[in-house]
Amino acid sequence: MDPLEIFKSQVVKNIKGLAADIDVQGLSRIWSRETNRHGYTYNFSWLGRPIIQYPQDIIAMQELIWSIQPNLIIETGIAHGGSLVFSASMLELNAACGGPQGAEVLGVDIDIRAHNREAIEAHPMFKRISMIQGSSIAPDIIREVHEHVNAHDRVLVCLDSNHSHEHVLAELEAYAPLVSHGSYCVVFDTLIEDMPEEIFSDRPWGKGNNPKTAVWEFLRTHPEFEIDKSIEHKLLITVAPDGYLKRVR
Repeated sequence: MDPLEIFKSQVVKNIKGLAADIDVQGLSRIWSRETNRHGYTYNFSWLGRPIIQYPQDIIAMQELIWSIQPNLIIETGIAHGGSLVFSASMLELNAACGGPQGAEVLGVDIDIRAHNREAIEAHPMFKRISMIQGSSIAPDIIREVHEHVNAHDRVLVCLDSNHSHEHVLAELEAYAPLVSHGSYCVVFDTLIEDMPEEIFSDRPWGKGNNPKTAVWEFLRTHPEFEIDKSIEHKLLITVAPDGYLKRVR
């Protein structure tokens, strides 16, 4: 057998072992719970812009972007722009390695603050970034995003804006159909469902009202998507448990 295939088969075995290890799973939940109390996800940046993600999920997204080779990544929620810059830089690397040359990132946010817009537009990776200001679930914004997709056939979607159940469910209904076969709709911050209520006491979301509950409801009527549990099993630490949705048909 090819040495790389041997290595890959060992990785699959490793992931299955992690998935079955109750103690490791429990330790991971404890770690996530306690570090969330200290705003852990705010500690990182990508090429100079705050990214507000776990490093583990950043690695997972790199792997997906390399394997899918998308020519369009749609992201709802922009904040400081770190995720847009990350995605654009991955597309730049893909292009340098022979991937889609004109691949781009489209970001949507209800409020792109002036200082963030200025910093994003001044970044070297802005050449692959477009932004739309407006509610991601407003009909005119949905229509504009759909029109942007027309020229692209490999689409990856990331949802990371308002984390309430109804908002995320509306985003899933609007944007998941744009995902190409074999690609993903990644729903961030499904971890909210697994965290103590008091961590999000100042937010309009919490247990029973969050991205994970929206994912569960969405999947009941959309068999074309499945949760790729292997990603969260190998990461152990992720803000998106049950959030890596793969389009399988």
